[in-house]
Amino acid sequence: MNPMETAEYLVLAIFVLSGCVSLAAAIFNFDWFFQSRKAATFVHWLGRNGARLFYGLLGIALISAGILFFFFGYR
Repeated sequence: MNPMETAEYLVLAIFVLSGCVSLAAAIFNFDWFFQSRKAATFVHWLGRNGARLFYGLLGIALISAGILFFFFGYR
C-alpha cells in the first residue's frame, strides 16, 4: 500500500472544507451563499428551502467522500 502524497491530502482537505462550507450554509441559511450566481440557479429551480436541502446533502456527501478516501484510498 503506497502512502498518500501531499497533493492527495490537499485534495481531500478541499473536499472536506468545501463540504463544511456547503453544510454550514445550508444549516445557517447564509444569504451570501444563496445569493451567489451559481447557487441562485438552484434557488430558482428548487426554491430556497430546496436549495438548502440540496446543498446540505452535497456537503454531507463531500465530507463523507473526503473521510472515506482518507481512510480507504481510491486506488
